[in-house]
Amino acid sequence: MKNYYYFLGVKENASEEDIKKAYRKLSLKYHPDKNPDDHFFETRFMEIKEAYEMLIDAEKRRIYDDNLSHQQRSYRPNLPPSIKFFSANKVRVQKGEEVIISWQTQNADIVKVLPFGLQKGYGEKVIRITEFQDGKFQLLLHVTNSLLNKTVVQGITITEIYENKSEEFRNDVENLFKPENPTSINPHGIPRLIRIIIALIMMLIVIIILWENFFN
Repeated sequence: MKNYYYFLGVKENASEEDIKKAYRKLSLKYHPDKNPDDHFFETRFMEIKEAYEMLIDAEKRRIYDDNLSHQQRSYRPNLPPSIKFFSANKVRVQKGEEVIISWQTQNADIVKVLPFGLQKGYGEKVIRITEFQDGKFQLLLHVTNSLLNKTVVQGITITEIYENKSEEFRNDVENLFKPENPTSINPHGIPRLIRIIIALIMMLIVIIILWENFFN
C-alpha cells in the first residue's frame, strides 16, 4: 500500500493547509513541463498528484487512514532490515543508455531506491541516465524497519563512458586540474595533479637526503 504522506513529505496528522502547501511546492518542483522527456519527473509528479487527491478529500482520507493503520499493525517485522541483493546489469554506460537495476530486501516496511523514491521490497527497474556528475551517477537503496527505527543502505555507482575517446581523455585531464572537495586528507581541495607533483617532489627530497647520508 502506498504511503501518500511520504509522497508529500508531511506527517500523518498534517492539516489540510499543510497538505496544500506541500502539494504546491512539490508540483512546481517536479512538473513535467519543467523537465520534458524525463520519465522520473513525470512519475514523481503523478505520485504527488495521486497523493494530494486522496488526502485532500476528507472522506477518502478517512478510509485511507483506516487501511494504512491496519496495514501498519498487520505488517511490522521485528527483525533488522537487510538487503539480499542490489545490482545493475552494467556499471559503465554512455549517456542515455538503458540500465536495469534489481533488488530484494527483507524485514523492511519502507524501501526506497534513490533518486527514484518508494519501491516494493523487491523488483526490477529500467532506467536511462541523462545526467552524470563528474562522470558518475549514484544509486542508493534505503531499507528501513520503522518499528525498530533501523535503516540499511547500499549503493551502486554508474560510470559514464564516452563514444568519443578524445572527449573521455579531455574529461580526465580536466578532472586532474579541477579542485577537489575538501576532505580530512585533502582539507584545501587541492587538484589531484598538483597533489601528485607535490608527492613526487617530497619523494625526491627524501631520496636525495638518504643518498647524501649514505655517502657521507
